[in-house]
Amino acid sequence: MTEIPKIETAEDAARYIADRDLPFVKVGVFDVDGVMRGKYMARDKFLSSLEKGFGFCDVVLGWDSNDQLYDNVALTGWHTAYPDAEIRVVPSSMRLIPFEDDLPLFLGEFAGPHEAACPRSTLKRVLARAADQGFAVKSAVEFEFFLFEETPHSVREKRYKDLRNITPGFYGYSMLRSTVHADFYHELLGTARDMDFELEGLHTETGPGVLEAAIRVDDALAAADKAALFKTFTKVLAQQRGWMATFMAKWSRDWPGQSGHIHCSLTQDGKGVFHDPSKPHGISDIMRWWIGGQQALMPELLAMVACTVNSYTRLIPGFWAPTDATWGIENRTCALRAIPGSEKSQRVEYRIAAADINPYIALAAAIGSGLWGVENRIEPDPAIQGNSYEKKHAAKRQLPRTLWDAAQRLKASKPARALFGDAFVEHYAATREWEEREFRKAITDWEMERYFEII
Repeated sequence: MTEIPKIETAEDAARYIADRDLPFVKVGVFDVDGVMRGKYMARDKFLSSLEKGFGFCDVVLGWDSNDQLYDNVALTGWHTAYPDAEIRVVPSSMRLIPFEDDLPLFLGEFAGPHEAACPRSTLKRVLARAADQGFAVKSAVEFEFFLFEETPHSVREKRYKDLRNITPGFYGYSMLRSTVHADFYHELLGTARDMDFELEGLHTETGPGVLEAAIRVDDALAAADKAALFKTFTKVLAQQRGWMATFMAKWSRDWPGQSGHIHCSLTQDGKGVFHDPSKPHGISDIMRWWIGGQQALMPELLAMVACTVNSYTRLIPGFWAPTDATWGIENRTCALRAIPGSEKSQRVEYRIAAADINPYIALAAAIGSGLWGVENRIEPDPAIQGNSYEKKHAAKRQLPRTLWDAAQRLKASKPARALFGDAFVEHYAATREWEEREFRKAITDWEMERYFEII
């Protein structure tokens, strides 16, 4: 097991690098889509950057996940000539990459004018709002992801058709499958432990080659870091062995989508405030208002959680994904699942999220809406009992059905602007509009099969 050094300050990081005479380190930032962008940096440059920050072309906030330039954002573009953005190094984020001879990896975050659109900084602003009220937030994310016996070359040569999963059949919670591929499970578990995004559970889900990983709970900002790093390095480990991992919300019409559920609880002075044994199901007033805020704002903030065109193919009845802003006690057909427990374990699961989330932005939405509910003492609807899919819900609880509609709801949301800032809402909503416009250029297989001959 690689020992994770205790790094808190810039001085700690500089001392660690100097003591080991390391010629290079790695630095990375997460963009709007949750894609990690970074580079190797020479020691002298990095040591200077610890104090002063460093410049990184701001195109990483001005292009999509396919490196195509947005034409509808004000923050950056040809009109600003794509200058360098200031990046602030986060010394305490240091990890050692075990398969690069324990090379240090540091996270950065955008500073200066670009901080307003930075995913990590947006979450930090929400958490500062919580701190101003005397609260801290604990969070954990769990991801489902499919694994394929494919490479980046082979999937393109096949045009993403007839892909071979690492295993066939359903096989949920399979001891057979996990034991046959134990070497990969151990490698993933070990890397997660060594790089400080430790898993508390890893198992097969129902479907060919699909796994579910539950990341251990932590303070919300650290939980977002861990979730984002988990997605990145799971893909790395898979590709190193000639496999590929996908975190798409839904890659096949034949199988359920892939979730990225978010668990949150609120603490005050180190004690959980969601639990009140004198109340039904132990749900305190604060927890009830938190649920009320998440329910009320979910339709307005959905673009921050269901962030791709593909996200909306998952939000259909009967596929373990909610379709309206509903909540229930231990009810997995609802968008919000209240989980009763002890003072330490009672929490709310934000089940609308899929595996394609940007963890920083999705957590900002889940936590921000909960805080807004507490601040305004928002009462939720009565808890849903039974199958939520079979019930008719109020029109105000209906979720947007497309990414474009979700972006319009976000732009028009006064609470969103108060929680995340006008600059973030304008920039982020524009990026989602771009994503939908790019999709409109595509001619799908469904259209060809449906219209080519008969129309």
